Formats: sequence, structure tokens, C-alpha cells
Amino acid sequence: MNFYRDATYVLEFVEKTEAQGRVAGSLQTLVLNSCKKFNLKTNPKHIYAAVHSCWLYREFLDKILQRSKILKEIPKKKGEPAFNKTTIKLLVHDLLFSKSKRIQMGKHPIKEFVLKHKTRLNSEVVRLKLKLKVTDLRQLVNDNSSDITPVRWIRINPIRARNKEKEVLAELEKKFPTKVESWTEIVPGTIYHDEYIPNLFGVHPGDKVTSHELYKTGKIIIQDRASCFPAHILNAQKTDVVIDACAAPGNKTTHVAAHIFQNEAPDSVKVHAFEKDPERAKTLRTMIKSAGCSNGIEVHVGDFTKIAKPALFPKVTGFIVDPSCSGSGIFGRQAFDERNRNKEQGAAQKDDETTAHPSEEEHEDIAEKDLKVRLQKLSSFQFEIVRYALSFPSAKKLVYSTCSVHAEENERIVIDLLLDSKVKEAGWRVRKRAGVIPTWPRRGLYTEFEEVFRDEEQAKELAEACIRVSPKEDGGIGFFAVCFERD
Repeated sequence: MNFYRDATYVLEFVEKTEAQGRVAGSLQTLVLNSCKKFNLKTNPKHIYAAVHSCWLYREFLDKILQRSKILKEIPKKKGEPAFNKTTIKLLVHDLLFSKSKRIQMGKHPIKEFVLKHKTRLNSEVVRLKLKLKVTDLRQLVNDNSSDITPVRWIRINPIRARNKEKEVLAELEKKFPTKVESWTEIVPGTIYHDEYIPNLFGVHPGDKVTSHELYKTGKIIIQDRASCFPAHILNAQKTDVVIDACAAPGNKTTHVAAHIFQNEAPDSVKVHAFEKDPERAKTLRTMIKSAGCSNGIEVHVGDFTKIAKPALFPKVTGFIVDPSCSGSGIFGRQAFDERNRNKEQGAAQKDDETTAHPSEEEHEDIAEKDLKVRLQKLSSFQFEIVRYALSFPSAKKLVYSTCSVHAEENERIVIDLLLDSKVKEAGWRVRKRAGVIPTWPRRGLYTEFEEVFRDEEQAKELAEACIRVSPKEDGGIGFFAVCFERD
């Protein structure tokens, strides 16, 4: 019962978050964050497995629960329902859709209540399959098994591993004894030394890293390769003071600190990390502490554009700006994205046998319109936050990045900033390819710049200055990065 109780907390949190609007990040991230939020004792991996499967079957479960009328028959205790509806949903899921077709708990009134309705529930499953013309509802469920990262990227944290980087590497090579020359050759037990980011390594995602002592002591940090690009491009030195405008969960923040403090212990604040959400700020502080950067990073809770006044940060020289985006390059989002695509239409439909299903063309049209509206809102926010950061008088360099594949959030933001009168007056320009991981092959979309900048060479130069990372194809999440600089 403890497992179902904890899974109930998490599933309710996920459903509440999803009901408030589109969800940023993956289902796995949301589950892990909620486990921390509620300080749950159950293994988060077990909760994720249950919640993930329940979420995939959600549409069917809701119909089965409604048509079986099981929720209306919940007994009352002191005038209130004796059993939680979300817990019942989890039990019904296990009874109908788990591999064992069993409720994994001992004798308990809620289990007896669900089993009493087993025949009726199974009848509704049969009716649903007949209506949908399938022999198994799994035929209609996308389990997103391919929506996982092809590589687990880990970087050595020089702050925790000070003067012992060689020993840390030796420990890694002891666990992963076979070195491969390309991330595409990674199999369990092998390790790839990345050619673009120093002290970054790729291992098989099935290999356990979080149980290793190096991870527990903060000497290695799990961070996608593309996510390492911003701090590497910024290349902050010990004389720099950097603001991370949208810092949580904190990987980029601690990576910036690793550059600044790589040769000395963090004994003064050189990085200011802003996070407007108090819960995410807690996660940020935990990450910073784990990385050994607490004395070098100050966390500011609030909206960066509201509380970070240029006059309060006269010594800031650099910025990392990785604002909220569509997350279209992130793995593990398919369950949410599919739900988002259906939300507008599903809300308008009634649970009626005669309700017509939309054609594939109509479905795609709704999704396309919804996406355009969302990207317009996001790009407007992204433009404003970068432009605000570029207004700091002492700033000399800024890296803007997203985990999006859409030009609206990437190249078009760069174009709008370059055309902005205040940005131009302040002397900002885009750093050329030679200073932005020049050997990385995938660059910005030339066609986007070509439409605005008629000079072919200028358009090509701007596109080459941008970095793009294709999800999976380039060994990790989808990503975009560009660097602005001035004298």
C-alpha cells in the first residue's frame, strides 16, 4: 500500500501540473522532482515505471472508469469517499494493463473494492476494443521506447576532483575498460572521450553511473554534451563575473563555475544564478552544493528581468541565457507532447458513441496552429530576456541557448536581436564560427538568415556562427547555441 500511496502523490502532481498548461521537460524529470518534493521513500524508478504506464493508458483508463461507474460506488466514510480516485486508477491499471494483470499489494479494503468490480472492468475493456477495432489496446499505445538518449554523458567536476582528475579518469576507465573512438560505437562497458568538450565522456545509457562513488561525491556530473556547449563557449576566466539568467536545475551554472574556479577553491561569489520558481531554486541549491560550488555561486530567487538591475551587478562580464523553450529537442517528452496535441480537441469532445473522430489532416492542422501560437509566446519571452541581459553595461559576452529544434526560438531570435536598435547601439555582434566550437559540423540554418540579410557572405557567416545539435543523430538532445560579444 505504501507504494500505491506514493505513486498516487506523484500521479496527482503530474496531472495537476499538466492541467495548468504545457509541461516543460520530460515525464521522468517531473516524476523525480515530485518524489523529492514529497520526500518519498519508495524507489523513484519504480514509481516512474508505474506512473509512466498509467499515463500512457490514461485515455482508456478514464473511459473504463467512467463507463464502469466504479468511482460512483466508492463507499463513504464520515461523509467523504473512503478511497482515493487516483489510487483506484493505479490499481485498475495494474489489474488490466500490467504484465502480471495483478494488483501488487496484500489484503486491503481498496484492493477488495477494485476486485469486486473486476468482471465489469474487463467487460468495458472488451467494449472499448470492439469500438476501436483492435484486439489489444496496446496497439494504440505509443510506449515511447525509442524516446531515450543514445548516450549517457558525464563530465569530471574539477572543483570536487581538484588535482585528482587523473585518478578520477582512472576510476572511470576501471568501470568502463574499453575505449571507443566514436560515440556511435558505445556499448555497455565502453567509454568515449569527447573531442569537443574537455573532460567529458560518453557511456552507454544502460550502464549504472548514479550508484558509483564518483557520482555520489560530486566528482562526476551527468550532463548532456550539448548542454555543456554554453559554458564551454563562454569560457569564463577567474577574472569574470557571470550571470546565469535561468539557472535551474544547475548543470550549466556549475559548469560555468568549473571554468572560473578550475585552479582555485571557490571562496568568493563569481556566479549569480537566477531562478524564479522557489521549488526549482531548491533543486538548484542542491546541485550547487553537490558540485562543491556553494561559496562561488549566489542564488537569487525571482524573475531575472525584474530583480536583476544592472546597477546592482556592475562587475558582470558574461551571461548564460537558456530560457524556457518548447523543449522540442528533449528526450522523454513524447507522452506529454502527444497529450498536448490532443488536449484542445479532446476537451471539446463528449464521451459519446456517435462522436466523430477527426481526420489525420484535421488533427495535424490543430496541432500545427497550437504549436505556432505557443512558439510565438515563447519567442517573444526569449527575445525580451536576452535583450535585457544585453543591456548590462559591463557585459562583454553572452551565450544564448535552447533545447529546441524550431527556428522561431533559435535563428529568428538571433536575427531579431541583431536588428534591434538598442542592441546595435550597444555594439553587440555575433561571435564568428572560429570562436564557437569551430570543428562542430552542424551549424545554423542558412535559409533563415538568407531571407533577411541579402548579402550572401553575411548570411552564411551568421549561420556558421550558430551551433545546432540534432536530437539522437548527434548523440544527445536537440540544442541550439550562439554567442554575442562586443569590445
